[in-house]
Amino acid sequence: MLKKSLVLMSISAAFFAQAQDVSILRNTVDVYSSTPMVGSSKFNAMAGANGALGGDANSLLTNPAGLGVAISGEVSGTLSIAGNKNKSTWAGSTIDYSKTNTDLGNVGGVIAFPLMSESGWKFINIGINFSNQSLDNYVESPGSDNVIKDFTDKSASLSGHAYNRYGNLSKTSFGVGANYNHTLYLGAGINFFNASIDQYDTAAFKSLSNGSLEYFDRQNTPMFERSSGFSATVGVIGKLSPNFRIGGAIETPTFWRIDRDYNFYNDPDYGDGTGTESRDLTTPLKATVSAAFVASKNFSLNVDYTLGLTRPKYKVVTGAESELNSFFKDNYKNTSEVRIGAEYRVSQFRLRGGYSYVSNPFDAVTVSQVNPDASTSDRSYNDMMLNNRNLASFGIGYDFKAFYVDASYQYVTSKYSNPFLRGINTGDPATDTAYYSENRIMSSDYFAVSEVKNNRNNFFITFGWKF
Repeated sequence: MLKKSLVLMSISAAFFAQAQDVSILRNTVDVYSSTPMVGSSKFNAMAGANGALGGDANSLLTNPAGLGVAISGEVSGTLSIAGNKNKSTWAGSTIDYSKTNTDLGNVGGVIAFPLMSESGWKFINIGINFSNQSLDNYVESPGSDNVIKDFTDKSASLSGHAYNRYGNLSKTSFGVGANYNHTLYLGAGINFFNASIDQYDTAAFKSLSNGSLEYFDRQNTPMFERSSGFSATVGVIGKLSPNFRIGGAIETPTFWRIDRDYNFYNDPDYGDGTGTESRDLTTPLKATVSAAFVASKNFSLNVDYTLGLTRPKYKVVTGAESELNSFFKDNYKNTSEVRIGAEYRVSQFRLRGGYSYVSNPFDAVTVSQVNPDASTSDRSYNDMMLNNRNLASFGIGYDFKAFYVDASYQYVTSKYSNPFLRGINTGDPATDTAYYSENRIMSSDYFAVSEVKNNRNNFFITFGWKF
């Protein structure tokens, strides 16, 4: 197994961004533009669909107006057991990798304040919610003996490639919700994000003379990012009848500050060393509309639809940010997500289920690629780097009146094309993207593209107290 990973840069035959790489493009969308959606076991069992139901602190993940639905205080904590499996196929070979992380997934609480007045305002409630998820992801792609690169004094074939990411993404939210006559609910929240990413990208080559392996890091990797951001959310829920509710929420763009340390190689002035840089990123504005049907105290159904209204945008300081913005302008699609969740109560037992679908964030992209037989070609992919994602979930719970225990399971699937290998030795530190070992440089004008199937098995258990 490769222990590091190397990142590539530009993607399309028409888009040649020498200063950028695939991992930055992927993380911009997959990490910084996404929203942590790990809630309580109830929330997770219903696939995060609660935008028009509300009633607890997880409303801050979708629609803060749901805080106003609560009529009593509540606090809960959730343990998360997240399993991630990647299966990467290229050149007729497949490599599997699995990893499981156990962590604190969610903590939330609501304090309800009844208003002893003759006006229609019944409650003013305050909520806080912390959501946390692992970013760990390892994709190792096979090599091919036919793909040969010439070095200074020997030849070698491609033995494999690994893309590796460690880290966590968290969202801490504070909000207030108001209840008007149990028919109209208003809410607002402020969200603070933190991300920690250790990113590697490594290629391995096998000597044709003695069969030894040599590992190469791409220029400016590994890199280590520590980032923080903030956004705000406002929302409303209204009862059309005792059984039907509708809701809507707007979340501002998240304003990120990304601080990065990275390794550089073969600089004409400094040789090998470590550099630092900072970037400011603005992620998409998001809107959510929701509808809920509450047949009785025993059954409820909720549907949410979230749409990104803008695209990611970096503050331009150098040409690198301009190239990133150009890529997103030409290739990014507004991401949408549909979530459906239901709950059925039998006495003190709770049965829940849900489904969600997230659309592909990128248009079709054309790359110049090397094939396993060493031939080269241009090919268009409609699932490059990321693709649509499907999630199915279910859960159970038991209410002990003052205390409750819930458990849930999620199965998440996605398939995408994974570009790797391309790196150009330009001799200019500002544009160099080659791969470096301790003794040699590897340069390639072509991508190799493996097919990756990602499966996630997530388990959650929640303990809560009502007061």
